[in-house]
Amino acid sequence: MLLVTGATGQLGGAVVSFLLKKIPVSEIAVLARDAAKASKLKEQGVDVRVGDYHNSESLEKAFQGVDTLLLISSSDFSDRLGQHKRAVDAAKKAGVKHIIYTGVTMKNYQKSAIAEFMGQHFATEDYIKESGITYTFFRNGLYADVLPMFLGQDPATTGVFIPAGEGKVAYVVREDIAEALANVLTTAGHENKTYPITGSTLYSYADVASILSDIYGKTVPYISPDQPTFFAALKAAGVPDMYIGVTYGFADATKHHHFEEVDPTLEKLLGRKPLSLDVYLKSVYGK
Repeated sequence: MLLVTGATGQLGGAVVSFLLKKIPVSEIAVLARDAAKASKLKEQGVDVRVGDYHNSESLEKAFQGVDTLLLISSSDFSDRLGQHKRAVDAAKKAGVKHIIYTGVTMKNYQKSAIAEFMGQHFATEDYIKESGITYTFFRNGLYADVLPMFLGQDPATTGVFIPAGEGKVAYVVREDIAEALANVLTTAGHENKTYPITGSTLYSYADVASILSDIYGKTVPYISPDQPTFFAALKAAGVPDMYIGVTYGFADATKHHHFEEVDPTLEKLLGRKPLSLDVYLKSVYGK
């Protein structure tokens, strides 16, 4: 029995979709805080179990009979590490044999503007190791799927406006990560392995602007403003302060080269090349 947490989210939902093509539905369970949100999965025959990261007893009950747990990192940042620890503790009590956890690929994260935020991933990995449960760590690179949030709906008009300097990222598409996770969940030989999950090419925001220029048939400029200018522009656009801070943190980490890592593991797990950034951006902005 496999159990996927976060199955009503984008990554977890995509993983379940791939699993349904690979193994009998009777071997798939999901964790949902609200069963109603997982109703479509239940209609497909998936075992929907109700549990809350803040409630250890509910987690332990939900994990009963589960052999392998895909622990997708929580999107609730108020107590993310605490939530992960409760999930690991519950998994151990329930007799889960293997935890696959989705973290982050990042160099020298301790020196980045988002050190505390990203450090929770590595602290979770340490906690899983200390539990004694067999593990597999997916250290995911930055999602290409998040780029439209940074670029806006109409970069042809606004340009690419983000303070990332000349830093580069090997962006990876969420769907490719989901497929790779499903492959690992349904095959052997991944015990106690750590997998850096990145795209196959590094791109700067100048490269992103160049791709967008090709898509639109006009020059899309890249502007890397200083912090005060960036904050003022987003504030004027009505972006909440928290999101301004998070966006700046990722941009600054990019500027200081913390995401400049390319690894062939994803290609090996997929058995093909990952989707390239230009193809992804055309799917978003080329309509």
